[in-house]
Amino acid sequence: MNQILVTEKLYVTPELKRKKKLYKVQFFVSVFLVCLLSSYYIYAEYDRNKSEEVSQVLLAEVKTGKDDTTKQSTKDDAIIIVLSESAAEEAEDISSNEIISDTTVDGITYTTEAILTIPKIGITYPVLSETSDELLEISINRYWPEQNKLQPNEIGNYCIVGHNYRNGKMFGRLNELENGDIVTLEDMTGRTLQYAVYDRFVVKPDDTSCTSQHTNGRKELTLITCTNYGTERLVVKCRAV
Repeated sequence: MNQILVTEKLYVTPELKRKKKLYKVQFFVSVFLVCLLSSYYIYAEYDRNKSEEVSQVLLAEVKTGKDDTTKQSTKDDAIIIVLSESAAEEAEDISSNEIISDTTVDGITYTTEAILTIPKIGITYPVLSETSDELLEISINRYWPEQNKLQPNEIGNYCIVGHNYRNGKMFGRLNELENGDIVTLEDMTGRTLQYAVYDRFVVKPDDTSCTSQHTNGRKELTLITCTNYGTERLVVKCRAV
């Protein structure tokens, strides 16, 4: 029996041409977006690392300044710090809550008023005395309402804010803290206090009740960072031990 082989011809219609062209455009756009996102991620990571370097430079400078201190005495609740012979002539009696450290890096001066250490998550950062988007990129910041002039390690609620980075830097691992964990805060006089975590909770961004200064005469520390993709705030409350 004779067999007749019939080959179906594929006709390239205008519609098929249009779809092929569309697929090519979509492919190239997808490749472009992947490259763009990858470049952004690499740059963002580089930028974070540079900010981390500045933070560690500030930390090193502050510690060096403390090591260079040649004289520290207390008189009538005032503290005198002499960093060098030349500085001795300019030294004045100042209260401990006025002592700060100014450090200039790349032409920008940063003011540090404390050093925060959390052993459990392996971080030590200088606490910058003001809060802004730019300063939060550099290190953790002291946060306070305008009416709250509280300084580190005083009676009241000293509040610190920091970024929640996925790589664990700044307050990226703050959620790992549990009740009883120890946090230390060193002020610029060299006084270091330990604080124990006693509570943690999540609030909305506009809820600032955690910054209240009603502490019943205790020294407290409040650590704040973003959570749930920036839609809420994680608050960790600590109390001096």
